[in-house]
Amino acid sequence: MDSAEYERKIAHRFAAFDQDGNGYIDRADFNAAAARLLSEFGTTARCDRGQSLYTGAEAFWQGMAGIADVDGDQRVTREEFVGGAVKRLRDNPERFAEIARPFLRAAIAVAADTAPAAAPASAPVAAVERALRVLGAPGDIASVAARSLDTDQDGRIAEAEAVAAFAAYFTVIEPDA
Repeated sequence: MDSAEYERKIAHRFAAFDQDGNGYIDRADFNAAAARLLSEFGTTARCDRGQSLYTGAEAFWQGMAGIADVDGDQRVTREEFVGGAVKRLRDNPERFAEIARPFLRAAIAVAADTAPAAAPASAPVAAVERALRVLGAPGDIASVAARSLDTDQDGRIAEAEAVAAFAAYFTVIEPDA
């Protein structure tokens, strides 16, 4: 796959982060994602799981901004996202996985209704499907994605499975078939 094709595909991934559709990613997008997850699973922001999710969202935002906010305006434009992904993540998907891990760990804990410190964290496939839908994935895609995340077919999605798949989705772009 050539660089232009990679950039086009990674730019498409931008929409997953731009939760409000205003053309850039910022802290509010990460907070909105956290709020929607908490609402979907009936979890309060003030409980341990809620606080962990907001803390994870902030850590994820800070990591994203550190990678891609070239001009330091606390907003990541589509061009900055593409540039950050192409320059920093394509060759180092583990870095992206690590900045996403606190948010994903907390999201799994919310979906599983368990303490965020529980290790290893895992959630039922159906709960992860709900979470994906709340975050903007169309129903059919959320269903297929959730089932495919259960790599060991135990009916649950572990943190390691979610983190690896998330990093791959945003950093490993397959050529068109």
